[in-house]
Amino acid sequence: MAGGLKRRRWGVADVPDLTGKTAVVTGSNTGIGFEAARLLAVNGATVVMACRNEAKALAAKEKIVAAAPEAEVSVLQMDLNSLTSVRKAAEALVSEHPVIDLLINNAGVILLPHGQTEDGFEQHFGINHLGHFAFTGLLLDAVLAADAGRIVTVGSNGHRMGKIDFEDLAYKRNYKPLRAYGRSKLANLMFSYELQRRLEAAGKTSTISLAAHPGGANTDVGGRGDTPIKRRIKRFIDSIPNPIVHSALKGSLPMLRAALDPEAKGGEYYGPSGLLKMTGHPVVVKSNAASHDEEASKRLWEASEQMTEVTISL
Repeated sequence: MAGGLKRRRWGVADVPDLTGKTAVVTGSNTGIGFEAARLLAVNGATVVMACRNEAKALAAKEKIVAAAPEAEVSVLQMDLNSLTSVRKAAEALVSEHPVIDLLINNAGVILLPHGQTEDGFEQHFGINHLGHFAFTGLLLDAVLAADAGRIVTVGSNGHRMGKIDFEDLAYKRNYKPLRAYGRSKLANLMFSYELQRRLEAAGKTSTISLAAHPGGANTDVGGRGDTPIKRRIKRFIDSIPNPIVHSALKGSLPMLRAALDPEAKGGEYYGPSGLLKMTGHPVVVKSNAASHDEEASKRLWEASEQMTEVTISL
């Protein structure tokens, strides 16, 4: 069975029975996060939808339960824009679920004008990277308590345009929204790979860290706020036929394969197999050299601990 997964295309039919497993998916009220939460729930997992907009998350939960009345789904209100909210959510989550089998760090923003989070960080970096760094750190003991814990961080092809400027993490100089997004997605991958290295060094081999990207998934652009550039990009995406745009369901499959394939290994990065890695079935793909820079990743880890005041000890 395991060998067969490598020889054929991985898809919805490969999602196993997840009865007894607990999964947490951030940003799961819409798009690829919703599709991942739905497939996890209908296959037996206890799913926690960690979302900023509680009303939208509750509506999304009702859609899942309507299709699968036996599904165990709950909503956790969490705003990655606020470390206070992240801490509160993590504390509530661990008290309810002391063992977490799967954490999918999916939520994210894109193309925001220059602005700061509640804690004073540039928004893309603060929400996409620092919020998830803190959330992961606060939940790590619960994931380590699982028999085979997995942490999947969602990246993007956009990481290739990112550059970590340690002298200007607030991005006050020459700010460009798309490059700010790219930097945050590069940080996501650097964190995922560095976490795997630290798990291995600490001998915590029952838990692994992986990354994935959805390719050209046709979903809401950015998730937070509405801007003219987002509307233009959304109209452009809607006008593009295959083979470089696919559905949110297909866009969720790389993160699900990273989360569920028994042959997946820590440190791997999953994405679509097709043209420009935008569509197709999920396979192991490559990220750029910067994402594998171990010295920069250690420096980013240390900076992230200082900025979030969350120390991840292994």
